[in-house]
Amino acid sequence: MKLIEAKTKDIPLIQDLARRSWESAYVGIISNEQINYMLEEMYSKDEISKHLENPNYHYYLIFDENNDSFEGFIGYEHSYEKSTTKLHRIYLIPESKGKGFGKGALDFLKKKLAESNDSRIILNVNKENNARKFYESQDFKVYNEMVLDIGNGFVMDDYQMEFLIHS
Repeated sequence: MKLIEAKTKDIPLIQDLARRSWESAYVGIISNEQINYMLEEMYSKDEISKHLENPNYHYYLIFDENNDSFEGFIGYEHSYEKSTTKLHRIYLIPESKGKGFGKGALDFLKKKLAESNDSRIILNVNKENNARKFYESQDFKVYNEMVLDIGNGFVMDDYQMEFLIHS
């Protein structure tokens, strides 16, 4: 597994990986209408371009060297809050789950955290998403619940989770 820093030319690949992963991850949790709305809002070319222009926001593509294929991506932002990096997104295509790519990407993020002045990683996960169990297995803990209005009559009903670097 190799993580490759994403560039503007990679936006179509990020969009494709997002759609493929979301169509699997959120079926039965949120409606197809909400999936499409969120993908259009959160993964538009303009939105991803804004992220790539932010010096604290980083996208990395998860590349499987054995199969010469892209398996997913991770997007995170250092200094999101005081001493805090926010993991905005980590998604894998369905056929790559359970192969260690998610753990590898989180280990990568934890190393990147050590290079920053941050000592905490936060993330949101849908309350019905099985990914919560994965995050808990990687030492993340739920610290809050939130319902966020994202427009168009849709909400995100999430747990907020955190990982603390112990010094």
